[in-house]
Amino acid sequence: MPSSNFDIEKIRSLFPILNFKVKGKDLVYFDNAATTQKPQAVIDGLSDYYSEYNANIHRGIHFLAEKATGAYEEVRIQLQKFLGAASSEEIIFTRGTTEGINLVASSFGDAFINKGDEIIISELEHHSNIVPWQLLCERKKAILKVIPINDAGELLIDEYKALFSDKTKLVAVNYVSNALGTINPIKKIIDLAHAVGAKVLIDGAQSTSHIEVNVQELDVDFYACSAHKMYGPTGIGVLYGKKDLLNQMPPYQGGGEMIEEVSFEKTTFNALPYKFEAGTPNIGDTIAFKAALDFIEEVGVKNIAKQEDLLLQHTQKELEKIEGIKFFGQAKEKVSVISFGFDDVHHQDLAILLDNFGIAIRTGHHCTQPLMKRLGILGTSRVSFAVYNTIEEVDYFIEALNKVLNMLR
Repeated sequence: MPSSNFDIEKIRSLFPILNFKVKGKDLVYFDNAATTQKPQAVIDGLSDYYSEYNANIHRGIHFLAEKATGAYEEVRIQLQKFLGAASSEEIIFTRGTTEGINLVASSFGDAFINKGDEIIISELEHHSNIVPWQLLCERKKAILKVIPINDAGELLIDEYKALFSDKTKLVAVNYVSNALGTINPIKKIIDLAHAVGAKVLIDGAQSTSHIEVNVQELDVDFYACSAHKMYGPTGIGVLYGKKDLLNQMPPYQGGGEMIEEVSFEKTTFNALPYKFEAGTPNIGDTIAFKAALDFIEEVGVKNIAKQEDLLLQHTQKELEKIEGIKFFGQAKEKVSVISFGFDDVHHQDLAILLDNFGIAIRTGHHCTQPLMKRLGILGTSRVSFAVYNTIEEVDYFIEALNKVLNMLR
């Protein structure tokens, strides 16, 4: 159970959208793996920036520019501490996890990947952690290898070890599967990769608000995550990279801010992290991200995980009572995601009818088409929880689901 000072009603009161009605019904939002809702403090943070000190950052010397720059860089320092990085120079702002992965694929790929080199990913990956590596392999004539999974949705570590060779340069896997909720043993994955001299990128999109992360303890080379899955705004993400690696990598994009000096003959580049932050950044959303980090730190990642696991166990138990249900992804270690389906009911029909009850779930392939192919299905129905969800909402969902199934069968 969450700690004794955990107050679910107080937490829910911080999220204005939870008072919203959908088709006359109270909103029950179970699509948190896609994006989490935002506390009022995040919304206020964005509004305050545009209302009170909107200005471009870093180069201006007037009051508004200095205030905006200070607020923006304060978030970088907070993220350094939140992720356990050694230096704020290792925290690069991106548009999200996808851009962070693409940055590494482009920049690290240009610097370190050559013809015949090998990159390892897994069957659990989101398309964002597949396609950039495919594109890199096409450019560099490198080879992409894939870690298989068992029927429970867990990586086969012995098979992973067998993929290594003296050509292995990078391993890129997710910490948590967005489709199945599987928590991967990333410390073991990292250590095994380092033993053969390979670098490791972890896609942390689905893990960072559920699991305490310390990039130095993990000894991970790159770690990418997104604010919008951490109760923060969309359009802002973070790439952590080890300083020595980032210094060896060429810029990802050219433009303003990432330069030191420009002439028509030659350009020299700015120091970290600005070398990788070309152009006017997403200032307002970055500043508003601070309120989301404050929220997570105040509630506590462990308390969030305990509340979500309570919901996961209760929902699993109740769903198991339903005739004909099939579960996809039954890993021993998982976060608060349940993917399920029925042979006689299409997942899309299920979601459309649940929406009439005010219940938001996700259906389809979840941007993991290779995983769906491995499971022999086209898609699943997925419920995913956040700290503001309740047992009462789960019970209402189960009741509505039974009614919907009666309509469709």
